[in-house]
Amino acid sequence: MSLVDSHCHLDFPDFAGERDAIVARARAAGVGTMVTICTKITEFEHIRAIAESDPDIWCTVGIHPHEAASEPAVDEARLAALADHPKVIGIGECGLDYHYDMSPRDRQKTVFRTHARAARDGKLPMVVHTREADDDTAALLAEESQGGRLTGVLHCFTSSRKLALQALDLGFYISFSGIITFKNAEDLRETARAVPIERMLVETDAPFLAPVPKRGKRNEPAFVTHTAAFVADLKGMAPDALAAATTANFHRLFPKARRFAT
Repeated sequence: MSLVDSHCHLDFPDFAGERDAIVARARAAGVGTMVTICTKITEFEHIRAIAESDPDIWCTVGIHPHEAASEPAVDEARLAALADHPKVIGIGECGLDYHYDMSPRDRQKTVFRTHARAARDGKLPMVVHTREADDDTAALLAEESQGGRLTGVLHCFTSSRKLALQALDLGFYISFSGIITFKNAEDLRETARAVPIERMLVETDAPFLAPVPKRGKRNEPAFVTHTAAFVADLKGMAPDALAAATTANFHRLFPKARRFAT
């Protein structure tokens, strides 16, 4: 079984001094590809260097909504220039977070829209963070899609089934993290049952949100196997079939990422 961890944060200090061991454990667990996600444009060079250090690690470029006010402003041209690198496979993580409101909402929307336009014009997928901002997320993606010219993934999905279906209609994918294994996540499991397998990804969002049976521990890419096994059971599939499907989905959405050897 070969899996993709489509969203992790290998640059975070939680992994300092252990990154090689963490990547080795992921490979031993059957995780062949990892995407380390950018949240701060000021730290992009470090994130890109991690991706450059290993043939099976890729990265993105973008500004998390929490950082929308504190990070320097970037325009579409700057994002496109940074994304014009063989190891950069997407734009983000970007989006809207009205749960914490760590940046003003107007600023979040402006930064999100800039990322959407850079992704659309550069023909790259977006990695979208959305929390308690369903209506505004759906509206902005619909506006910027311009008839299907925008694609991407709603990562670590915890929003409503309505938003999932709206995103699917726009051509987006839905990614599930360890949250789907949590006891109180039945609504999310119902949403996952409704998402077609051909539009589904799995992720860790490591170092956060370790799945059952690792809940409470620091998350790492190897643990995506637990999420994948849980989702496979939820969808009535064999784990190998779920792994094959989500891996194929990942490469269809992120064509810049080369396939790992199996």
